[in-house]
Amino acid sequence: MPYLYRDLKPRSPALPRAACATHSSGKAYEELKQECLHRGVLFEDLDFPASDSSLFFSEKPPIPFIWKRPGFWQHNEWLDVVIDDRLPTFNGRLVFLHSAERNEFWSALLEKAYAKLNSSYEALKGGSTIEAMEDFTGGVGEMYEVKKAPDNFYEILEKALKRCSMVGCSIDTSSAAESEAKTPFGLIKGHAYSVTGIDEVSYRGRQVQLIRIRNPWGQVEWNGPWSDKCVSCPVHAGLTRAKSQLLMKFEDFKVHFDKVEICNLTPDALDDSAVHKWEVTIHQGSWVRGSTAGGCRNFLETFWTNPQIKLHLTEKDDGEDECTFIAALMQKDRRKLKKLGAEMLTIGYSIYESPGRDGHLGKDFFRYHPSKARSKTYINLREVFNRFKLPPGDYILVPTTFEPHQEADFCLRIFSEKKAITEPQETEEEKLFKALFEQISGKVSAKPLWVITKSKNIKFKNLSLISCRNIISLMDTNGNRKLELNEFKVFWEKMKKWINIFLQFDFDKSGSMSSYELRSALKAAGYQLSNYLLQLIVLRYSDEQFQIDFDDFLNCLVRLENASRVFQALSVKNKEYINLNIGEV
Repeated sequence: MPYLYRDLKPRSPALPRAACATHSSGKAYEELKQECLHRGVLFEDLDFPASDSSLFFSEKPPIPFIWKRPGFWQHNEWLDVVIDDRLPTFNGRLVFLHSAERNEFWSALLEKAYAKLNSSYEALKGGSTIEAMEDFTGGVGEMYEVKKAPDNFYEILEKALKRCSMVGCSIDTSSAAESEAKTPFGLIKGHAYSVTGIDEVSYRGRQVQLIRIRNPWGQVEWNGPWSDKCVSCPVHAGLTRAKSQLLMKFEDFKVHFDKVEICNLTPDALDDSAVHKWEVTIHQGSWVRGSTAGGCRNFLETFWTNPQIKLHLTEKDDGEDECTFIAALMQKDRRKLKKLGAEMLTIGYSIYESPGRDGHLGKDFFRYHPSKARSKTYINLREVFNRFKLPPGDYILVPTTFEPHQEADFCLRIFSEKKAITEPQETEEEKLFKALFEQISGKVSAKPLWVITKSKNIKFKNLSLISCRNIISLMDTNGNRKLELNEFKVFWEKMKKWINIFLQFDFDKSGSMSSYELRSALKAAGYQLSNYLLQLIVLRYSDEQFQIDFDDFLNCLVRLENASRVFQALSVKNKEYINLNIGEV
């Protein structure tokens, strides 16, 4: 799918009540429900049918599934996901997620809705607890290795719980055989525990930091200090607990547990009575090949072309000299696009101190200025997130893929303890581009092309109607037969590249090039063609003097771009590599 330029202006967090309908009919749950009640039928979801294609995208089911009836937030949008209640079974039992009680189906139905959101059950393989927590709450996640946690880890957990964040902890396993294994202290390896409270109490003349953990099983229980079996410790000091909960010293917690995951909730997910809330700002954007997909700092020549977001930190944390914030960069829809061969890209970001001037920073700035902070690592996860403390001031955050020319949509979220202001940085060219688009939008016109070509001294008579149609066919991603700002932005970048190539081979500046130069011109544009295909193109686009004017050159490139896109999609889907050698395919 083509990736489009997206306006990076900050957006407010979406609200659950404003969930977008995802059903192809455009109808939300209540409307579909009333329609089924009126017709007296059970709902059958044609968007996510009870068939093999909804189970797997890369293989045939290993067993014959029978679908039976029992008797969500993503990328800063709350989504209204409608499903029917048919579930895949084998030998009368549910195949995937199921409850211990055979007549309880809420978890299986929730899983089906999540599978539909990601296009299949198979696409859910390899997920993480944090990813699911974010999708079901709209929050932003953090993961800490307890043994390497920062010195203020207790304070981080204390603030997280005050903000009603979801906090989980677990003990690592070294093999599958260790899963659910019991330790000598009554803890279960690989088991998901919830942290429900943290407090400091006075005991025997000194302060003791305690942490309260919920054990969902309520059967196997911690037997160390501050447990029910500890005869020398008061059981209910400071933190009250239920039967399914355990108390332990924070120092013991750091010894016995390996991982803590925090899902920080957005203000819309909390009650109005909540005293402590994060301040949240969101930016939606895209990395577009040839335009805004510049790669990491290793690729200095293109790094500066990545999207840039200005971050104003104005208010210090209470009692501190610095400002705390979490920057979370998420690549969108990669799990959904798995069936087309898409993999998670390796992503990360860097944060620079702003030089104090507005506008998109150029190559020289990044050549001579080091970053003030950055993501801990570039990694191929859906989301990269880190917590930072920086002095008040203005900063530039640059989200990137590791390699240049890799395309994806992204969502950048900033969670700050105090109000932080963010704004996208624009080049002068981008400002002029928007002004031009506003000037010509709504009109059928060759003016944008004329504006470029006039500055480049290209001689051509007119832009043909065929060219207009081909351009719209190439760039119209939403099917409305028009070019919107995002679509026109991508075309604008392509057009500048193609014009420069044409000028390179229009030696006499006559507005046409020799057909004998076409092979070299197309190679410069990224197309290596067979002799047979090149002959066909020359026959189609050259005149009697074997000259090719700019309009025909443009048509040729647009059609090759379309063909390339089709072949790339086919090669990815079939897990093969097909060279654009159309004459021999």
